[in-house]
Amino acid sequence: MSEKFCVSITECKKDGDKATVGFVVANAALGSEKETMVFLSTDGIWAAVKGEYEKVDEGQPFAPLKELVDKFVAGGGQILVCSPCMKKRDVTEEKLIQGATPAGGAALVEFLSGGTPCISY
Repeated sequence: MSEKFCVSITECKKDGDKATVGFVVANAALGSEKETMVFLSTDGIWAAVKGEYEKVDEGQPFAPLKELVDKFVAGGGQILVCSPCMKKRDVTEEKLIQGATPAGGAALVEFLSGGTPCISY
Protein backbone atom coordinates (compact mmCIF):
# COMPACT_ATOMS: atom_id res chain seq x y z
CA MET A 1 0.00 0.00 0.00
CA SER A 2 1.29 3.44 -0.92
CA GLU A 3 2.43 5.76 1.85
CA LYS A 4 1.56 8.75 -0.34
CA PHE A 5 -1.73 10.22 -1.55
CA CYS A 6 -2.58 12.96 -4.03
CA VAL A 7 -5.69 15.09 -4.49
CA SER A 8 -6.00 17.07 -7.72
CA ILE A 9 -8.44 20.00 -7.61
CA THR A 10 -9.52 21.84 -10.76
CA GLU A 11 -12.48 23.86 -9.43
CA CYS A 12 -12.86 26.48 -6.72
CA LYS A 13 -14.63 29.70 -7.74
CA LYS A 14 -16.85 27.95 -10.29
CA ASP A 15 -17.69 25.02 -7.98
CA GLY A 16 -16.71 25.48 -4.35
CA ASP A 17 -17.99 21.99 -3.52
CA LYS A 18 -15.13 20.41 -5.44
CA ALA A 19 -12.44 22.40 -3.62
CA THR A 20 -14.14 21.81 -0.27
CA VAL A 21 -14.57 18.05 -0.69
CA GLY A 22 -11.06 17.78 -2.13
CA PHE A 23 -9.58 19.28 1.03
CA VAL A 24 -11.84 17.13 3.24
CA VAL A 25 -10.35 14.06 1.54
CA ALA A 26 -6.81 15.49 1.71
CA ASN A 27 -7.19 16.01 5.46
CA ALA A 28 -8.50 12.45 5.82
CA ALA A 29 -5.40 11.18 4.02
CA LEU A 30 -3.17 13.17 6.40
CA GLY A 31 -5.12 11.69 9.30
CA SER A 32 -4.31 8.25 7.89
CA GLU A 33 -0.62 9.18 8.08
CA LYS A 34 -0.17 9.45 4.31
CA GLU A 35 2.30 11.92 2.84
CA THR A 36 -0.33 14.02 1.11
CA MET A 37 -0.07 16.52 -1.73
CA VAL A 38 -2.83 18.66 -3.22
CA PHE A 39 -2.26 19.79 -6.79
CA LEU A 40 -4.30 22.85 -7.76
CA SER A 41 -4.81 23.61 -11.44
CA THR A 42 -7.10 25.67 -13.69
CA ASP A 43 -9.89 27.27 -11.58
CA GLY A 44 -8.69 25.26 -8.58
CA ILE A 45 -5.72 27.58 -8.01
CA TRP A 46 -8.05 30.03 -6.21
CA ALA A 47 -8.09 27.60 -3.25
CA ALA A 48 -4.57 28.86 -2.42
CA VAL A 49 -4.92 32.58 -3.18
CA LYS A 50 -5.11 35.09 -0.33
CA GLY A 51 -8.44 36.89 -0.34
CA GLU A 52 -10.10 34.19 -2.44
CA TYR A 53 -10.02 30.95 -0.47
CA GLU A 54 -11.73 32.74 2.42
CA LYS A 55 -14.80 33.33 0.20
CA VAL A 56 -15.69 29.65 -0.26
CA ASP A 57 -18.14 28.31 2.32
CA GLU A 58 -20.45 25.56 1.10
CA GLY A 59 -22.26 25.36 4.43
CA GLN A 60 -23.06 22.44 6.66
CA PRO A 61 -21.94 19.78 7.02
CA PHE A 62 -18.66 21.18 5.64
CA ALA A 63 -16.26 23.59 7.29
CA PRO A 64 -15.35 26.71 5.30
CA LEU A 65 -12.57 26.12 2.75
CA LYS A 66 -10.17 28.40 4.66
CA GLU A 67 -10.44 26.18 7.76
CA LEU A 68 -9.88 23.02 5.71
CA VAL A 69 -6.88 24.44 3.85
CA ASP A 70 -5.32 25.89 7.01
CA LYS A 71 -5.76 22.54 8.81
CA PHE A 72 -4.15 20.73 5.87
CA VAL A 73 -1.11 23.03 5.83
CA ALA A 74 -0.76 22.93 9.64
CA GLY A 75 -0.86 19.13 9.48
CA GLY A 76 2.10 19.00 7.11
CA GLY A 77 0.24 18.68 3.81
CA GLN A 78 1.88 19.98 0.66
CA ILE A 79 0.06 22.26 -1.79
CA LEU A 80 1.44 22.64 -5.31
CA VAL A 81 -0.15 25.27 -7.56
CA CYS A 82 0.09 24.99 -11.35
CA SER A 83 2.41 27.82 -12.36
CA PRO A 84 1.10 28.16 -15.95
CA CYS A 85 -2.46 28.29 -14.54
CA MET A 86 -1.34 31.04 -12.16
CA LYS A 87 0.22 33.01 -14.99
CA LYS A 88 -2.95 32.73 -17.09
CA ARG A 89 -4.93 34.24 -14.19
CA ASP A 90 -2.34 36.92 -13.28
CA VAL A 91 -1.66 35.32 -9.89
CA THR A 92 1.86 35.85 -8.59
CA GLU A 93 3.63 33.78 -5.95
CA GLU A 94 3.20 36.64 -3.46
CA LYS A 95 -0.58 36.19 -3.69
CA LEU A 96 -0.42 32.54 -2.59
CA ILE A 97 -1.18 31.52 0.97
CA GLN A 98 1.59 30.28 3.22
CA GLY A 99 2.27 26.62 2.47
CA ALA A 100 1.41 26.81 -1.25
CA THR A 101 4.18 26.54 -3.84
CA PRO A 102 4.05 27.20 -7.60
CA ALA A 103 4.97 24.12 -9.63
CA GLY A 104 4.67 22.71 -13.11
CA GLY A 105 3.18 19.44 -14.19
CA ALA A 106 6.55 17.72 -13.84
CA ALA A 107 6.28 18.02 -10.04
CA LEU A 108 2.92 16.23 -10.12
CA VAL A 109 4.30 13.51 -12.39
CA GLU A 110 7.28 13.00 -10.07
CA PHE A 111 5.01 12.67 -7.01
CA LEU A 112 2.81 10.13 -8.81
CA SER A 113 5.62 8.21 -10.53
CA GLY A 114 5.92 5.54 -7.86
CA GLY A 115 2.29 4.52 -8.18
CA THR A 116 0.85 7.07 -5.75
CA PRO A 117 -2.95 7.05 -5.86
CA CYS A 118 -4.63 10.29 -6.94
CA ILE A 119 -8.23 11.42 -6.83
CA SER A 120 -9.51 14.42 -8.78
CA TYR A 121 -12.16 17.01 -8.03
